[in-house]
Amino acid sequence: MYFLHICNCLDNHDKFNPGQSSTYRNNGGSLDIHYGTGSMTGILGYDTVTVGGLAVKNQIFGLSQSEAPFMQYMKADGILGLAYPRLSASGATPVFDNMMNEGLVNQDLFSVYLSSNSQQGSVVTFGGIDHNHYYGAITWIPLSNELYWQITVDSVTVNGQVVACNGGCQAIVDTGTSLIVGPQSSISNINRYVGATSQNGDYVVNCNSISQMPDVTFHIHGQQFTLPASAYVRQSQYNGCRTGLGNGGDNLWILGDVFIRQYFSIFNRAKNMVGLARAN
Repeated sequence: MYFLHICNCLDNHDKFNPGQSSTYRNNGGSLDIHYGTGSMTGILGYDTVTVGGLAVKNQIFGLSQSEAPFMQYMKADGILGLAYPRLSASGATPVFDNMMNEGLVNQDLFSVYLSSNSQQGSVVTFGGIDHNHYYGAITWIPLSNELYWQITVDSVTVNGQVVACNGGCQAIVDTGTSLIVGPQSSISNINRYVGATSQNGDYVVNCNSISQMPDVTFHIHGQQFTLPASAYVRQSQYNGCRTGLGNGGDNLWILGDVFIRQYFSIFNRAKNMVGLARAN
């Protein structure tokens, strides 16, 4: 589901005013979405949604009236859902599905490049693959479930030893999650192997030890996707160094931004696959 702020949020957001749009139509329905962290409530409406020059007419979307406090502080002005329609709130047709249905994209896929260290330059490409943002071959991985962008991970290793996901596990590739998230026992084990200690729910490491810390490797579809410590450790001048490997509530892993910054990601609706390649 796509939603925009209309609430009395902080002034750091551009807000949508339905009264200033001649093409807006009220749906009459209400909206209540619970995310992995936080939630929002609001109303449903229709309008032309323009993304990178692609104008999607009569797109249903949510107008946020109340939301979790932390969402007021996030930089984004809204959230754009890009998973499968079965996951969409209120039975709404997602933006990318309408792009495909209306023939607005050359290919029924989109790709994501996330720049490192909060630098400018992240790119989402609708209907194509930006070849400037990856190198080497693309590994195409079939989806195990067409709801989220869900795939099968064969194992997770550190120094060649299986430390999690022994025998295989399910994971979703998700730009909307900052960390790599997994079951608590598995995440605790990985963090122990890389030398992190648990403090108040975070896994802390010595900032001076990052260069000596081992890689964490995800084995997926016969290929190795390796994360060096420089990728999975987050450094802050206020909070020191913490790993980007966090505890989740169930058995479904989430390969979030920590993973996607290292691996250019292609989400292929035509073939129901995820493509991964080394990001530049």
